[in-house]
Parts: sequence; structure tokens; C-alpha cells
Amino acid sequence: MDELDRRILDILRRDARTPYTEIAEQVETSEGTVRNRVERLTDDGVIERFTVSTRTGNIKAMIEVSVKVDVDTTKISELMAEWDEVDFVWQVSGEEDVVLVVDAADTRAVNELITQARELDEVKSTKTRLILDERLGRSP
Repeated sequence: MDELDRRILDILRRDARTPYTEIAEQVETSEGTVRNRVERLTDDGVIERFTVSTRTGNIKAMIEVSVKVDVDTTKISELMAEWDEVDFVWQVSGEEDVVLVVDAADTRAVNELITQARELDEVKSTKTRLILDERLGRSP
């Protein structure tokens, strides 16, 4: 991945619907080059998916989950990724093992997800943080 790929990705991260012609203009190359690069980045798994970010008025939160020592965090992460309202599941280092990023209708729905996590035998504890505001970071 070179600098041109990074510039293309930065534009797509901000708006995945940006037309290739517009991207080409911004990065000063041809539309065909942009199209080929995006296709290659997708084939190589650099671009995993194109998604939509919404401002629905919902409650967004991070539910940090600590699991028991003998637990396969990949399996528990895959299970939690299937839950409604879960946008992302991250396996992380530190005190917690897994972080769920959720977009729920209200605090009751967030609390139901916390309860769902705590009911799993593999889970030791949870810690929840409501997301008050978010900004998309700029890639270097």
C-alpha cells in the first residue's frame, strides 16, 4: 500500500459513496486508476466493507467486557458480533478483553446488552461508557 492508496482510503473513510471521478480529481489521477486501486484493496482485504454511519438519535456506547482466563476471545467475539445493535466487536489488550460498540434505541436497550453479556458464563465483568460525541479521525 502506497501513499496514493492511503489518500484514496482517507476519502472513502469519510464518505464511501464518493464517486471515483471525484476521488480521482482530489488525488490527481485517473478514474480508472482509482477504480483499479479500490478493487485491489478490496480483493486484498484492506477494505473489508463499505458501510453507513448514521446519526439516528440513538444511544451509542462502548461495553467493555472482561472474560475468564481460559476463554477463547475469538469465539466470544464472534458470538457477540451477532447480537442486534452491536456495530463493532474489538478484541483488545488491557484490563478488558473485548469491546462492543453499540448503537441502541435507548438506555434500556444498552442495559439489555450489558445483561446479555453478563449472563454468559465466560464473562467476568463489564464496564460501559456512553459515547457523547464522535468525530472521524484523519489518517496520516
